[in-house]
Amino acid sequence: MTNETKWSIDQAHSEIAFKVRHLMIAHVKGSFKTFDASIYTMAKDFTTAQIDLWIDPASINTGDAKRDEHLKGADFFDVQNHKQITFASSTIGKADKDGNHELWGELTMKGITKNVKLTVEFGGILNDPWKNEKAGFTVTGKINRSDWGIILNTPMEGGGLMLGEEITISCEIELTNAGQKDIEMKLKPAVAKKVAL
Repeated sequence: MTNETKWSIDQAHSEIAFKVRHLMIAHVKGSFKTFDASIYTMAKDFTTAQIDLWIDPASINTGDAKRDEHLKGADFFDVQNHKQITFASSTIGKADKDGNHELWGELTMKGITKNVKLTVEFGGILNDPWKNEKAGFTVTGKINRSDWGIILNTPMEGGGLMLGEEITISCEIELTNAGQKDIEMKLKPAVAKKVAL
C-alpha cells in the first residue's frame, strides 16, 4: 500500500471498557486489561483505517475476583475454549455534523461473528514531549450479549432480569505513529459541544 502508515496502541493510555445494567437499577462496569491491534492507514487518513483488534477475555476486570471468575466461565466468555475476542473493521463513514464517524466491522466472541456499528470521535493528532506522533479516539457502541451466545438470564421477583442484555462499550484509544510521517491529516476533530452552565 502506497504511503501506508502503521499505528500501535499506547497501552498505558488506552482502555477497553464496558458496562451492563444490574438488578435493573444500576450498572456494573468492567474492562479488559490485555489487548492489541494491527492498524494501518493511507497516510494519516483514518477514514481509510484497516483495524484488526484482539482482546484476551481472561483479562477481564470488574473489581470483584469472584465475579470475574464467573465471567470467564462457560456461562459467559468461556475462556477455556475461546481465547480471543476479535474485531475487524470493514468501513469507516464520513464525519457527521458533530465530527463523529460510524465504524462498521465484524465482532467475534465465543466463535460467533456479527456485524456491528460503533461510533468514533476523533480527539486530535499531535506530538508528545518525546516527539512521538499521537492520535486519540473515543469509541462507543451498544451490543446485545445474547447475539453472541451469552444468554444466562436470572429473572427477578418483581419482573425483569438480574443482568441486562444490552452491553455499552466505551473505549479510549491512543495510538502512536510507527511509520510514515509528516503527511497531511485528513480526519477532522470532533466539534466541541456546548455545555449549559
